[in-house]
Amino acid sequence: MPKIQTPRPKNTPPGLPVLKSGEVLRGRYRIQRIIGRGGMGSIYLAEDLRLGGRECAVKEVEHDRSLTPDLLREAREQFYREATVLAKLDHPNLPKVSDYFSTEALDYLVMDYIPGKDLRTLMIEARSENRFLDELEVVNWAMQLGSALAYMHAQQPPILHRDIKPSNLKLTPAGLVKLVDFGLVKILAPGEVTITILQGQGTAIYTPLEQYGGDSGHTDVRSDLYAFGATLYHLLTNRAPADARDRFLDGGALIPPRQINPAVSQRVERAILWAMSLHPSDRPGSAEEFLHALTWDRPTLPNPIRRPVQMRDYLKRTPERQIAAAAVILGVLGLLVSLFI
Repeated sequence: MPKIQTPRPKNTPPGLPVLKSGEVLRGRYRIQRIIGRGGMGSIYLAEDLRLGGRECAVKEVEHDRSLTPDLLREAREQFYREATVLAKLDHPNLPKVSDYFSTEALDYLVMDYIPGKDLRTLMIEARSENRFLDELEVVNWAMQLGSALAYMHAQQPPILHRDIKPSNLKLTPAGLVKLVDFGLVKILAPGEVTITILQGQGTAIYTPLEQYGGDSGHTDVRSDLYAFGATLYHLLTNRAPADARDRFLDGGALIPPRQINPAVSQRVERAILWAMSLHPSDRPGSAEEFLHALTWDRPTLPNPIRRPVQMRDYLKRTPERQIAAAAVILGVLGLLVSLFI
């Protein structure tokens, strides 16, 4: 571990970029421009001088300035632990973390630069044209995001993203959706009090109640599923969902998606509202379960509308059911024959 020093040069206010265009970081990453900024750090587009022509995103991490020296040391050690875990992730819908290190003042995470527009931009473009994004397209994006979440949640220990929202989802020119910005990632170590890479709560309109208050609340994979559902709500309605606090005070604050966009199917609406249940125990238990709800009618959904079972569907299921169905058909035919003889 490097020696812990002040988290930011004294003449640089929190949230403002420290690095300048043309500056070379760690003798390898030449900063081109800033591409993102938050209250706790900045993200830069950089050229990897060791791998000519490769562009990467360099995330600058500043810890809470109010932390005591001991807590700051713990936070920085936590950064290294979590960065080590992130660097091992390998999934087509996640950017690859390739490096992590500290300078005298700040911590840095280096990952793939993802070209393309984020889904928030695509939604805003659709709204400006007085139209909604197509449900089939949004569900396709959801399947990709769900695959990434299922992969993260299946790690041991599980990894939560905790800041899923349209602006953190990039659509590449090849049509891949990438879940970016690991700023609030949390490793769920049982029985261990953790400090996240960046202190924060996520974005309010996508954040479940249990995530308010930072790490003091109990969060698990269902917290990501709430944000997942809220993200789909926003993409399909062009309208931000009521945040969890307002919904807690007013049970009617969340308008069902089909009342805003009638083209949303009942199946997708039910799945979204299920994921956005205020209490975690009322949500899907996994990303796979939520994806299934988006694409198939599920009897576990609240007030499900189940399609009639057709005989051809029944016959397709098992040999035992085929035999039973054949017996029923033969019995009916026998009865009809006896009536006419």
